Amino acid sequence: MKYRLGIDVGGTNTDAVILDESSAVVAAVKVATTDPVVEGIEAGVRSVLEASSVAPAEIVNAMLGTTHATNAIVQRKNLAKVGVLRISAPSGTSIPPFSDWPEAVVETLGGAYRIVRGGYEYSGVPIAQIDREEIEAAVTELKGLGVEAMAIAGAFSLVNGDQEETAADIARCVLGPDVPITLSHEIGSIGLIERENAAILNASIQSLAERAYGSFENVLDRHGIDAKLFITQNDGTLMNISRAKQYPVLTIASGPTNSLRGAAFLSGIKDGIVIDVGGTTTDLGVLKAGFPRESGAAVEIGGVRTNFRMPDLVSIGLGGGSIVRTGSEGVSIGPDSVGHRIRQEALSFGGATMTTTDAIVADATIHLEGAQPSDKITPAIRASIQESIRTMLEDVIDRTKTVLGDVPVIAVGGGSILVPARLSGASEVMKPEHFAVANAIGAAISQVSGQVDGVFDVAGKGRDSVVAEVKQLAIKAAEDSGAKPGTIEIVEMDEIPLAYLPSNAVRFRAKAVGELWTETQ
Repeated sequence: MKYRLGIDVGGTNTDAVILDESSAVVAAVKVATTDPVVEGIEAGVRSVLEASSVAPAEIVNAMLGTTHATNAIVQRKNLAKVGVLRISAPSGTSIPPFSDWPEAVVETLGGAYRIVRGGYEYSGVPIAQIDREEIEAAVTELKGLGVEAMAIAGAFSLVNGDQEETAADIARCVLGPDVPITLSHEIGSIGLIERENAAILNASIQSLAERAYGSFENVLDRHGIDAKLFITQNDGTLMNISRAKQYPVLTIASGPTNSLRGAAFLSGIKDGIVIDVGGTTTDLGVLKAGFPRESGAAVEIGGVRTNFRMPDLVSIGLGGGSIVRTGSEGVSIGPDSVGHRIRQEALSFGGATMTTTDAIVADATIHLEGAQPSDKITPAIRASIQESIRTMLEDVIDRTKTVLGDVPVIAVGGGSILVPARLSGASEVMKPEHFAVANAIGAAISQVSGQVDGVFDVAGKGRDSVVAEVKQLAIKAAEDSGAKPGTIEIVEMDEIPLAYLPSNAVRFRAKAVGELWTETQ
């Protein structure tokens, strides 16, 4: 028998599950998230192995969803100083790198940049030829400023990445092979500024990701688990750990995405709304064909505008540990929370802080180990808290829906005990078995994907030829991420004519998904 290990690190809890070959849950545990988070991962792995009695040697795949990248950017901790090389002169110089960034982030990253000649038209025709000596001089200047990583972005490099590749070769000669370098055409979409921003953020966390994922490998080694390792992406699929170390920015917001994938798997519902309730926040996302609906707008991360793929999520300050305050105007919930200290601070566990969980315990419909109803939660307060929870959820469901009428709602996460059995706008409210660890299950059952997003000259090559090329590029990207050849299929294909450009320019977006490829297959 071969097994899969899934781990998801949340802000409050770290969940771990073991699935068998038929994707049945063998064991599931929930432990407190720690600082550093590797200690919580260690505890989760140890606990789930003990609960399952599975031999470590029988685990062939291990999947991790972690908040490392998100937390580093939002909290501005452990970020590298990034030197930015933009290849866009003379056309792309009016808005310099780091424009409209929060000052604190720019200060942390150093704000060093140089703009050199180069870039392409949408058709792949060079705006200007690059000058190797100019690039070498620019990188040498950035090195003198003490940069620890590089981000290279060129105009329309999605169409042709040759200039970025050449600049990267020159930069490696100047900086040495150990300095991380991110090329914008490998992670971003069209739009130079947003793509450049995504590349800068990625470069800033590459060293952090190397250490974090290395720690995960060490945890598995200590437990005798010799598995192929994967990290969850924010589109609901996986990438192998070597690729994750290179593109850690693609893991941002992977936690809620794991919950969406787990909810689809556990419930069997492919199209609907998922409510993921944690200890501090509630995230709502939309399932489309079993995968998270992607945001169609530019997304801000830590105050920085980017345009790489992100799930379309709405978050509110409602969780199992949300603090409740009472007053003359009724009760107010959150947005602050006791988080992972709920068993020390909540009234139901002998603490002094009123939380949303206390209202559920007082209702006597939910029984939590070690919890007792508090006499401070009167029937009136309990009813007010529950009504406030209902109102908050119904409001955010209404804001999330894009179709007329009621839709199925799946409630997951440890805090989903807060979710009422009926909600306005929901055709049904489902809490499937193992709902509390849906995020770890979502990590464990995820497939591997590859994506292509670029502008192509259809007039020159012909539409059919371009479509075939785009599909093949997406399939190749999935294979590079660890998908098994022969199992890969195109699950999304968008064709967007760009009428404001001359000729017949079309933006193509394709996504390919396949099963995991492992050495045991």
